Amino acid sequence: MAIALLAALTCGACAPDERRATPSAPSATLRWGGDAEGGAPFVEADAADPAVVRGFDVDIATLLAGDLGRSPAFTQVAWASIEQSVGRGDVDLGMSGLEDRPELRARYAVTLPYFAFREVLAVRTADSARFRTLDDLRGRRVGTLGATMAYRILRDAERTQKLIPVSYDDDVHPYTDLVDGRVDAVLLDHVIAERALRRIPSGFVIQPATIATGGYVAVLAPGQAALRDSIDRILRTRMADGSLERIFRTWGVWDSTQVVHQAQILKAPITSTEPETVRATAAPWTAYLPALLRGALITLAISIAAMGLAVALGTGIAAGRVYGSAPVRWLLTGYVEVMRGTPVLLQLFVLYYGLSAVIRLPALLAAILGLGLNYAAYESEIYRSALQAVSRTQLEAARTLGLNEWQIFRLVRGPQAMRVALAPMTNDFVALLKDSSLVSVITVVELTKQTAIYATNVGSWLIPGVLCALLYLALSLPLSHMARRIEARWGTP
Repeated sequence: MAIALLAALTCGACAPDERRATPSAPSATLRWGGDAEGGAPFVEADAADPAVVRGFDVDIATLLAGDLGRSPAFTQVAWASIEQSVGRGDVDLGMSGLEDRPELRARYAVTLPYFAFREVLAVRTADSARFRTLDDLRGRRVGTLGATMAYRILRDAERTQKLIPVSYDDDVHPYTDLVDGRVDAVLLDHVIAERALRRIPSGFVIQPATIATGGYVAVLAPGQAALRDSIDRILRTRMADGSLERIFRTWGVWDSTQVVHQAQILKAPITSTEPETVRATAAPWTAYLPALLRGALITLAISIAAMGLAVALGTGIAAGRVYGSAPVRWLLTGYVEVMRGTPVLLQLFVLYYGLSAVIRLPALLAAILGLGLNYAAYESEIYRSALQAVSRTQLEAARTLGLNEWQIFRLVRGPQAMRVALAPMTNDFVALLKDSSLVSVITVVELTKQTAIYATNVGSWLIPGVLCALLYLALSLPLSHMARRIEARWGTP
């Protein structure tokens, strides 16, 4: 498998930067992809009917489809995967607050920016006087969405202003964490910040200074430049006749920024129907390797700490279920069933966000606790089965010799049970190593999260995915080899 991965890496590195999709015949349907999880005013599920989506991107897609003589068909796609879905041909058009950037135009047919956004800082109300710009946030934690313009700004500022970027998978929790004191500021689009301010009316303010500006675009496959140009013409026409303004006013996002932006678009020359020729200078994969290695070290550290906690708790739970009184056994059995019967992702959310009103755990500690508590339930079942596998004859012989239950557990039952449990315990550790990828949902940037950021930046999962797989193999294979040696030496009673 490693040889195949290396071959794929070599082929991926030699592959052309730009892939042209074969133009397809026009369809009666305009399939467009967006992420309803992103919420209003972009795309959100209608509260009255969750099967229906609404938002200004929904209205614009409907307008485009009508002017093209097609009917719109929405496809739910995770925001970070919209571009790849367009490239695969899953949808004709991707739009859900997608930011215009050079590397995107290097790989896809991209429309003109139909909406202008500003990157703005949000800070706690009490800090509004001292945290006005990024320069004021030296050494502070600043949250944002991963793989966005704001995230790239923060990564650049990390090297100069020495602030600490905190990456999120959604645009809701950065602001709740800001109010709760987990981050000192949030840098995101003004549309997102203003929506958060309506949702959380107290606790933070938006600073008036604009950190950067950008535009939202629609993305098509590289071979669809002609369709892209048709959409550009429609957007220009709808800007001129006020249709886009009416849509933006409906969603409360029309302001002076849009007036200036649309005037600039209407004055700009019309693009040709030739395919995109703009190329971004892509960083080599070696440039991302240090970040991936840091993510791998974080993954390993979390896994080791969580497994240590799981083993300690699992041993105690197993002993309690074997030796404890009836109420203790019922209580511990309930814990095991709850932890095994609910997703670890849900447990991480509850531990980190759900309990924030009671205790505000640091993200790394919450990750270790979440994985450790979950795997303790599985470990306890392994150890309980191993304890019960020790024959009653040996236990009775030990009691006949005058040993008490603690001595029997420590000298007779425990050592034999450990040998039985060694192999499945090792398998669980390798599984935990891979499950640690889930902790990115609570802002821990481990190996898989670093890979996702890398893949979004380069617009492909091939090379990032292969590198990530190789690093996971580099972590897990030595552990498996070491476990086999330990099992060979100690595993046979």
